[in-house]
Amino acid sequence: MKPSLQLKIGQSLTMTPQLQQAIRLLQLSSLDLQNEIQEALESNPMLDANDELDNDSEKPNGEANKETDSSEIETSDALKNESLEKELAVDTQWEDWQYTPPSSGGRSDDDREFEYQGETSESLHDHLIWQLTMTPLSDRDKAIAYVLIDEIDEEGYLRTPLEEVIALLNDDDNEDLEEQVEIEEVAAVLHLIQSFDPIGVAARNLHECLQLQLNQFSDDIPFWAEAKELVDEHFEALASRNYKQILRQTKWPEDFLKEVVAFVQRLNPRPGSSISSSHSEYVVPDVFVSKKNDRWSVELNPDCAPKLRINADYASLIKRADSSSDNTFLKNNLQEAKWFIKSLQSRNETLLKVATSIVEKQLAFFEYGEEAMKPLVLSDIAEEVEMHESTVSRVTTQKFMHTPRGIFELKYFFSSHVSTASGGECSSTAIRALIKKLIAAENNAKPLSDNKIAALLKDQGINVARRTIAKYREAMNIPPSNERKSLI
Repeated sequence: MKPSLQLKIGQSLTMTPQLQQAIRLLQLSSLDLQNEIQEALESNPMLDANDELDNDSEKPNGEANKETDSSEIETSDALKNESLEKELAVDTQWEDWQYTPPSSGGRSDDDREFEYQGETSESLHDHLIWQLTMTPLSDRDKAIAYVLIDEIDEEGYLRTPLEEVIALLNDDDNEDLEEQVEIEEVAAVLHLIQSFDPIGVAARNLHECLQLQLNQFSDDIPFWAEAKELVDEHFEALASRNYKQILRQTKWPEDFLKEVVAFVQRLNPRPGSSISSSHSEYVVPDVFVSKKNDRWSVELNPDCAPKLRINADYASLIKRADSSSDNTFLKNNLQEAKWFIKSLQSRNETLLKVATSIVEKQLAFFEYGEEAMKPLVLSDIAEEVEMHESTVSRVTTQKFMHTPRGIFELKYFFSSHVSTASGGECSSTAIRALIKKLIAAENNAKPLSDNKIAALLKDQGINVARRTIAKYREAMNIPPSNERKSLI
């Protein structure tokens, strides 16, 4: 075959760098966006934070703005020359190339205050090691104690059998363990660690954990002796909530058993959780929803992105018909700054549009709560705002809405539907809220089974299978009816 040239006409979709940047900014969370903006400000000399304008505008007679205004005018005039316009496709003045996020509509700072949850840096392991170093022990016992503490989990339990701990000690090349360790030695050191703070630490199971905590009380405390008897002799019945068996075996009055059970329930089943280190995770709302004059309004959070503009001083340095490396560097950064500002503006406009549509679709939720949530899928919002579903998905991921009912991720407002007896639809979120409400109002002595909950929902015209009730209940971390049974 001879080589030949062929001309074909076709269409293909190509993602320009501008589009790629816009999509990437769209899917960033507010915290990630702040980092992205900060990196852009540090790497691009043409980008400038616009905070100075706010400070200058507060000064009388606008004297402080004179120098800035004149530099911007000079820049605009310089950019009007034809050769530069052809190279950079400049079609606006620099006053247009500054982006100021929408104002908060007079919202006070108090409306955006969030309680600090606190953070601890010391772990349970560190806490136990500190106590060990303050305890006079032989090198041999300390070596055993170090291994035992290493095996304690974050909840404070020693779930490793002592035989395995002995194997670890005897296999370890430790100079302090010249002889083989016996189980009596390990048990003695374990008994010492179990006296450390928090009370109940190093227990091997829940039964032992409760016993360790009860042993710390004085015998003159009301219901202590009975609580110890209940845990020591009737633990299996207590764990299965078989209160009839306990009443039959102890001969206690029911009201008396309630007090004893309440005493036991005040103990901590996870002692390590009070010491374990925690790292607070902060959520910055992207939009605020509030009711003003009987109408729900949606506003972007102006703190999520600083005000940006083109740096007029650097832009004025660009020379026409100059192909030097410095001039090319400035022109390239100028174009990137324009793209970044435009992408940032597009992101926030899209976010506001989607959030407003969600609020309009879920007005019943904002008025009456979760039980009034309506079914909603991505295609409903995509059709409303005339965007692709993938775009709506990006906008609603890791974006949060501050409402009078709490802070919710935008994806929270989307849920599947369940058909009702009247031919309508009910949101799965609303069904979860109804299940939670029914369980909260149930008789603790006779908790509602999944079948009973399904029957009660059917009476309200909502047909939900028992297995669906169980799935929703487990998703909300609600135990089954036999574990919810209580005398109190």
